[in-house]
Amino acid sequence: MSRPLQVYLDDEEFDRLERWAKARHWTLSQAVRAAVRALTRARDEDPLLAASGMIDGLPADGAERFDAHLDATFVAERPVTYGRRAGGGRRLRR
Repeated sequence: MSRPLQVYLDDEEFDRLERWAKARHWTLSQAVRAAVRALTRARDEDPLLAASGMIDGLPADGAERFDAHLDATFVAERPVTYGRRAGGGRRLRR
């Protein structure tokens, strides 16, 4: 059963909601329903939300600069060179 809800927004909030909804081709009602579901969802229903806050000491800009942080911590092994032999790469003919 659907129940009506009346909400008053200031001009800036309304404009932001309207732009957000239009970008997704949604009605304002659909956008408000999605926001309500996202804000009231229990943490244990979403594994990502349940994991948030589990690790202390992460950088405050971790989401914004994810690639930079990954590059700073990533260590790659030397690439495998297929087809090359040790000792100069000469092949013996038989």
